[in-house]
Order: sequence, then structure tokens, then C-alpha cells
Amino acid sequence: MNYTNEDINRLKDFYFQQLTRDTLPFWFPRSFDKEYGGFLLMRDYDGSLLDDDKAVWIQGRATWLLATLYNTVEQKAEWLEGAKLGYDFLKEHCFDTDGRMFFHVSRDGRPLRKRRYFFSETFAAIAFAAYAKATGSGQVAAEAREIFGNCIRYASTPGLLPPKFTPLRAMKAAGVPIVMINTAQVIRETIGDPRCDEWIDKWIDELERDFVKHDLRCVMEQVTQQGEISDHFEGRQLNPGHAIEGAWFILHEAIYRNHDDRLLKLGLSMIDYMWERGWDTEHGGLYNFRDVYNKPVQEYSHDMKFWWPHNEAIIATLLAWTLTKDEKYAAMHRQVHDYAYSHFHDKEHGEWFGYLHKDGSKSVSLKGNLFKGPFHIPRQEWYCYQLLRTLF
Repeated sequence: MNYTNEDINRLKDFYFQQLTRDTLPFWFPRSFDKEYGGFLLMRDYDGSLLDDDKAVWIQGRATWLLATLYNTVEQKAEWLEGAKLGYDFLKEHCFDTDGRMFFHVSRDGRPLRKRRYFFSETFAAIAFAAYAKATGSGQVAAEAREIFGNCIRYASTPGLLPPKFTPLRAMKAAGVPIVMINTAQVIRETIGDPRCDEWIDKWIDELERDFVKHDLRCVMEQVTQQGEISDHFEGRQLNPGHAIEGAWFILHEAIYRNHDDRLLKLGLSMIDYMWERGWDTEHGGLYNFRDVYNKPVQEYSHDMKFWWPHNEAIIATLLAWTLTKDEKYAAMHRQVHDYAYSHFHDKEHGEWFGYLHKDGSKSVSLKGNLFKGPFHIPRQEWYCYQLLRTLF
């Protein structure tokens, strides 16, 4: 059954209420660290603090979120105050002397871990860009563009960062073009940068050329440097949620480019392929990992249901429906929306549990750790609300 105007209005109101009355109040203001700056985000189901360390990814993501809410929803002083806490902490404590960023720091900002890849930098770039727009600061905008430029350099210069594999089996991951497409989109929409369109083209081309396999109806998570499938555990692995996230970034780009038909078809194909691969027809929900040839998967969490793929699928299917009005995407959106809000959502304390077993039962009670924080859920609720507002 297709969506009616009444359905769309109901969904719009639902996402706004969930965002402002359920998700955000779980995190803020109690996560503001007034003593050391940044956010205390590693929390249990009831909001109690489990660990006072700080994940740099999530510090950047939370800063982006608060600044974006200030820019697009309401100019609330609390949101701007929180964004400043995040920006200051990132700038003062999260960059190493070589310009690279840490992955994991102590509460007071002393470094604990630094990883070989540059995702901390991508999240800092969007955080600084959104904060620059919120404050009107040219200095912060320049800092955001500098970080973005570093990310481009890391992404496009072979050998600049330590490789994951030796030359015997050199691989590349879809995560780089996927995250860089979105990073460039946020930079473009907040502070602007003449490099964005050209690089978005390159990253979409790379995804389409090397990772999307139309003959197998899938999107690979890793391929060889030549874009071929490596017939080993890691090389065969599919990540449905990640590919679906990349798909909606491409659909978002299609809108920006006057409903570009090629991008529309590519994004829709990616959703179709990875829904077929990833949806659990027995218990519902999206599998964490699959194998391209339907062989056993090495990752022990392969049949679990993680929170974030469902956020990305909610956005992707709703965006697909708004662009096509195809009843198929309404049904897919309804299916993943209903599963997510009936299984992950904590009606008593707000927010979502992050990790479910295959059958949908809760694996662990926490709502914040090194990887989960105020990002995928509020971004989904914010994006869907903004999208549906444009329909009326």
C-alpha cells in the first residue's frame, strides 16, 4: 500500500517528536562535560555513565549534530553551547603533532589510541563546517576546509597512510568514497568549497566502477585495487547497512543535481541489491554482514542486528519513495521503520539499544560506546523530518 498525504504528515510529526522529545533529551544536556569540554557519551540504558573516555568520532559527530540542529531547526542557545564544547575539545585535544587525529582519548583529552585511517578527520571536518555556519566564523570555516583538504589528500594519495594489507593482497574499502561523498556534501551545504562537486563525482564514479556489481546484484565492501572480488573471507564480505547508507548519499546528490537520472538509478539499484542481500525474511531486520556467494561469514556478529543500518535504511527507503513514489519503497520503508522502532527503541528511557541478536532480542543494554552515540539515530530523524517537510 502506497503512502498517502496523511501518512506523510504522520511520519513527519513522528520523526520530529522522536528527535526532540526522545532522542535528544537522552543525550543532552547531561552529556555536556563542563569541566573538560566535549561530551561524556558512553552511557547505559538509563543514561548512567559507563566510561568517561571520549571517542573522537563521536565527539565530532555530536558537534555536527548540535550545530546542524541550530542551523536548521531552531537557534537554541543550548545547542550552540554544546557545539562549542565539542569544537573546542576537538581543536585543543584531538589532533596529533603530525596533523592527524586521535581515535580515542581520556576524559581530559590525553591520547589513548590513533588509527591508520582518517575517519576522525572526516567527522571533525563536518563538525567544524556546521559550527562555522552556526557562528559565522570565517576562521572556523577555514579550519574546516583545511581538514577537508587533508581528507582529500589521505583518500587520494596511495601510500600516504599505512595500508591494512601487504602488497600481496592490496585491497581498498568502500568506506572511503562513501564517507567522503557525505563529508563533501556537508561542506558544500554549510560553508561551500569549490572542490566538492569534482570530488563527489570521482567518489561516486569509483563506487559505481569498482564496488557495485550489477551481475551479482550487490555492493562489495572491499575489492582489489583493480575493483575485483578477492575470494577470501574479507574480500567476499558484504555490509548491507553501509552500502545502503552510500545509496542514500547518492540519491541526495541526485536531488542536488536536478534529479540526475544516472545517480537516481545507481542509488536505487544499490538499495534494491542490498535489501535483497541483507533483510532477514524470518525474523526481520538487517543482517550485519553477508557473503557475496552466500558462504559462511567469518565475523561472529554477522547475523546480529546493529542499530545504525536500520537508520540508514529508513532514510534510504523514504528518500527512494519521495523520488519515485514507487509503492515498493513505501513498503520497504514501512517494514524497516516498524522493525526498528519496535525492537531497538527504549520506550521507557528514550533512545535506542544498539545491538540485537538475530531473533531481535536485546544483546546488551548500553546506548553509548566508542562507536554508538548521538549520530545515526538523530541524523535519521532529523533528515526524514526535513525531507518530509519539503513535500508540503
